[in-house]
Amino acid sequence: MDSATLNEHAKRIADDGYTIVEGAIEPDVVDALNDDLARIERDLDIQPASNNFEGVATLRVYNLVVHGEVWQQVPLHDNVLPVVERVLDPGCLISSLSSINIGPGETAQPIHADDMLIPIPKPHPPTVCNSMWALTDFTEANGATRLIPGTHLYDHSPNYGQDYESIPAEMPKGSVLIWHGSLWHGGGANTTDERRIGIAMNYCAGYIRQQENQQLGVPPALVKTFPKRLQELVGYGIYNGLIGHIDKHTPAEAVLGDNSSPLVWDAV
Repeated sequence: MDSATLNEHAKRIADDGYTIVEGAIEPDVVDALNDDLARIERDLDIQPASNNFEGVATLRVYNLVVHGEVWQQVPLHDNVLPVVERVLDPGCLISSLSSINIGPGETAQPIHADDMLIPIPKPHPPTVCNSMWALTDFTEANGATRLIPGTHLYDHSPNYGQDYESIPAEMPKGSVLIWHGSLWHGGGANTTDERRIGIAMNYCAGYIRQQENQQLGVPPALVKTFPKRLQELVGYGIYNGLIGHIDKHTPAEAVLGDNSSPLVWDAV
């Protein structure tokens, strides 16, 4: 993705709160993710939750980065991560990597904002930037994510459970929806007889606590096998040369034995 295209997507997120990158993911990668997700759901006997946020007809698998190399490609994808870095910055972290497999008969998820639990006044610079990978076509009928454009600029979050007018983020299989964490949105209702499968690849700013605890959830022995950029994304780097250090060493040096980067005090 060239710089002009990156700027265009970043501007849409700044103006509207979201953008859609059509054809972002290679078909063979989409197929591999679909196949492996089916395996994981089967092996772990994944069942729907009993609350209306996660969905009573929806299958969700969390902490997907531990489930194999195909999942480790997701946070690093060249058509997604650079857009996220324009919204946050290169110090961003993986907040959560999970699947959302909406089954027939699922009702609409309550409208919410992904940064509702972060207690700072709105509007504010993005602390969260999330993405939804379409592993199937996303249509209004099968539960495409519902959006309320421009709400990332509001001075408040939605009232949980209240009905709001919204639009469906319809997109073909292989596309990716990317949005500002303050944008009001929610999963749609699935009125078809087919499943709507998406991957929620979520990021947060380097100074924000991650939704899924990557340092405890991903074994260090597995992290050692990751590319350096993925190690940084799960939290083994430091933000702006300081935040997250261990006795003046990066987590990568303290835990994995890698060479350390200088802290900001040394750099200046």
